[in-house]
Amino acid sequence: MTFSPDPRLCNALAPRSIAVIGATEDPNKVGGRPLHYLKRFGFSGAVYPINPRRKIIQGMQAYASLAELPETPDVAIVAVGQDAVADVIEQCATRAIACVIVMSSGFGETGSAGVQRQTALVQHARRLGVRLVGPNAQGVANFQTGAVMNFSTMFMEIEPEDGPVAIISQSGAASVMPYAMLRERGVGVRYLIASGNDADASVCELALAAAVDPAIRVILLYIESLADPAMLAETARLAISRGAAVIALKAGRSVQGAKAAASHTGAMVNDDIVVDAFLERHGIWRAADVHGLVNAVELYLALPPRPADSLVVMSHSGAVGVLCADAAETLNLPLTALAPAVVRSLADIMPSFATAQNPVDLTASLMTQSGMYAATLNTLATDPQADMFLIGVPVAGPGYDVQGMATDTATFAANTGKPAVVSAPQASVRQVFRSAGVPVYAHETDAINALHQWSRHGILMRQASARDQLEAAAASVLALPNRTSHFLSEDESLAVLATADIPTVPYVLCRNADEALTAWRALGQDVVMKACSAHIPHKSEHGLVFIGLDSEQQIVDAWKQCTQRVAALQVPFDGVIVARRVSGRREFALGVRQDPAFGTVVMIGDGGKYVEALRDFVVLLHPFSQDDVIAKLNTLRIAPILAGVRGEAPIDLDTVAHTAVALARLASSHPRDITSIDLNPLIVGDTGSAGWAVDAVIERCKEQA
Repeated sequence: MTFSPDPRLCNALAPRSIAVIGATEDPNKVGGRPLHYLKRFGFSGAVYPINPRRKIIQGMQAYASLAELPETPDVAIVAVGQDAVADVIEQCATRAIACVIVMSSGFGETGSAGVQRQTALVQHARRLGVRLVGPNAQGVANFQTGAVMNFSTMFMEIEPEDGPVAIISQSGAASVMPYAMLRERGVGVRYLIASGNDADASVCELALAAAVDPAIRVILLYIESLADPAMLAETARLAISRGAAVIALKAGRSVQGAKAAASHTGAMVNDDIVVDAFLERHGIWRAADVHGLVNAVELYLALPPRPADSLVVMSHSGAVGVLCADAAETLNLPLTALAPAVVRSLADIMPSFATAQNPVDLTASLMTQSGMYAATLNTLATDPQADMFLIGVPVAGPGYDVQGMATDTATFAANTGKPAVVSAPQASVRQVFRSAGVPVYAHETDAINALHQWSRHGILMRQASARDQLEAAAASVLALPNRTSHFLSEDESLAVLATADIPTVPYVLCRNADEALTAWRALGQDVVMKACSAHIPHKSEHGLVFIGLDSEQQIVDAWKQCTQRVAALQVPFDGVIVARRVSGRREFALGVRQDPAFGTVVMIGDGGKYVEALRDFVVLLHPFSQDDVIAKLNTLRIAPILAGVRGEAPIDLDTVAHTAVALARLASSHPRDITSIDLNPLIVGDTGSAGWAVDAVIERCKEQA
């Protein structure tokens, strides 16, 4: 499904005329600061202050009401008390104003009464056909046109400049913090939107409106709740299709952070690990903090992200090289081994006491040997394995041709089309490189982190583009058993899985001891017996699983105990499952659930009863491929074991991947029937040996139970 941006919101980002309702003379008040900014930053459109008690406000003609205006504004700013907002929205609708920025607070961020007030306001606005940004919104700014409809004090302190970046945030502070950090680095921003409570137009929808602008190359998001993930997915798809990138800071990872996010904007908090899977699936980089949100932006603007593996570090300090190597290894970003021919060429350029290996140490000879810096860079460029370059400049003063180094670095990057960043602790040195168009950082760890993010984000973006072509193939539509229980029995669950092309353990449903004995003989006389009842989804908790039965008497005894224990529970009883006891190299747990926001979610982890405690699992969102599953499994902590250690054969991950894809298709094809599927364990052996789903529970949707 694709979405088109709402033209009412697009017009609000680039308005030709603006009304300010609740306008005031005082530029330090919410109703006064937007007027001040519109004048200060050169907005050339019409501005209409609305205040029935004033004729002139901040040198502009004021109007008593919207009805007196000579035209219909593209957008209105509302800065009135909470009790008056609904009436003002109605007045806007009467005047055919299509979008309103509600700066007024006292709504969903204040508690249950505020939530009710906000819900009523949104319903009222939608009936009238008016889009809302807010309430509790700090506002919208377009620094290209000077349409700064925002009351933050930040723009009084840090002058805006137009640039290829859009910042969209639920929080006012979280919008201006990255703005300030980018401006400090000389990066301009075109759009800055602080949407507040996201009651109507969400961060995701506003991001889509900004992404339509072809000049935008980086979109930065601060999100406290993902109420509209499909819109964000479309934003990412549109951005990636033209080489732009989306970086998101999603708050609420921790328990306390989630609580704080909910209280801040009245946000409904999402399951964080599912959010991770969603962002990754759609090629959106998730930042850990505000610093991480902006750290790589200079590099993104120098060169759009793309996959890269190998790093070359060059400095005139051996210590910087070592520090960079350590930081890179921590991020699993390998330093490439230079080709022998490149090493020989470097040795011819550099003094004998320099290091012609990666990391390359030019030594202090950089001061005295003119041309060595450019020659070294040009030689490194001939190594086909070198994808990324970090130049450390820990000290530069008299004797160092900093301007020449900056020019050479910029030329090198332009000629090779490869990313080259600089770390330099001296602000004056950074300014020279930045003026030459070279991404520069105060700390080598920030430079390494930027390169790591740039390259890994490039992988995510490429995978997202390929995944957009992936058809969400449906499983065969199945008629689930007509039961009143909330769960299917194990027999019914395994039968459904088998129909969905999932390998299941050989078993027989037995209704008496004689049938159990017959099954025991047929299955090889080493079996497991389990009670079968849709009302007992977790049998081991009730002592209803009997393992290693290898004699007739054990079968009969197990049957008796099973029937007695089920009778004590007073639930319907279908009989017992007698299943072949299978073994393998590894057990996996697979779980599927239907998420109201993100669709079909699949979890895969190390099997057994400790899966939740150890939390060594991965999450994918349907649709995905078997290759996607295997790539995710290789990120588990147990991945080295799965690959085979000490001469062991690798584990059969193909069976795990096949099963995960089949489960996802099954659940997504029955969204109104299946709430969740729990398959634990899936037992697999060596590569190519296949496997068995040993136990499974399918949970039905409540309305179907």
